[in-house]
Amino acid sequence: AELECVKDVLEAGWLRANLEPLAIGFASQELVPEHYNDVRKRLESQADRTLEAVTERLVREINYWSDRHMKLQSDLEAGKKPRMAPEIARRRVEEMTARLEQRRSELEGMKSVVSAPPVIVGGALVIPQGLLDLRQGNVLAPTADVEARRRVERVAMQAVMQAEQRLGHSVRDLSAEKCGWDVTARPLPNADGSILPDRHIEVKGRAKGQETITVTRNEILYALNQADQFLLAIVLVDGEAFEGPFYVRRPFSREPDFGMACSSYRIKDLLTRAVKAEDSL
Repeated sequence: AELECVKDVLEAGWLRANLEPLAIGFASQELVPEHYNDVRKRLESQADRTLEAVTERLVREINYWSDRHMKLQSDLEAGKKPRMAPEIARRRVEEMTARLEQRRSELEGMKSVVSAPPVIVGGALVIPQGLLDLRQGNVLAPTADVEARRRVERVAMQAVMQAEQRLGHSVRDLSAEKCGWDVTARPLPNADGSILPDRHIEVKGRAKGQETITVTRNEILYALNQADQFLLAIVLVDGEAFEGPFYVRRPFSREPDFGMACSSYRIKDLLTRAVKAEDSL
């Protein structure tokens, strides 16, 4: 069934063309230069650090054996019988000097990075899950994407704020402040002057036909911490028309698992526990 949904993609003309030159051209222009620079910088840094350490160690050895050679030679000329022949110390100086030059040459060569032409070893055609969902009717068109989502969010926010105002509440839009909910609604004081707690409302607008809503970890934690003060408002949007808002009190029963950034909930399940705005008092 999925293959049938993307049959036109699989039979597209560009797939029958010789794609290897296209891939090599893209790799040469876009991928290789950055990769080459990364490798060159890494190898140069590694070679420089190694050369510094090798030079420090071998120069120290060369100086030691040079001093030893001069001392042994001085003792020999003074008629003493040194425990080591000066020639041995001199050979060690020469060996260390040759070793230092060899290592310098090797490490300088290590910094000479040459970029070889890219080689194509395989290819894959990726069919995004989002494309399958779209063609199977599981999601809205990537629509008018951003604009459509913004319109849905705007309609949902207006619906909730107007519903709260009809209940006589003063409302404040906090959606841009990322505080854990979108609307604070403040009820009027009771007749005896006592103050009722604010209502913290998280607004979830969804285009009609969508099946889930996504809630962030922070939103779930705020809901659990605030108990009855927190309300989840669901608004089903169809163009400029909408259904709702539908309020769910105590929408979540437990904290999200460690490392979980967000959770998805089926709208139809949430709506079984929802009430209209006037019944949420």
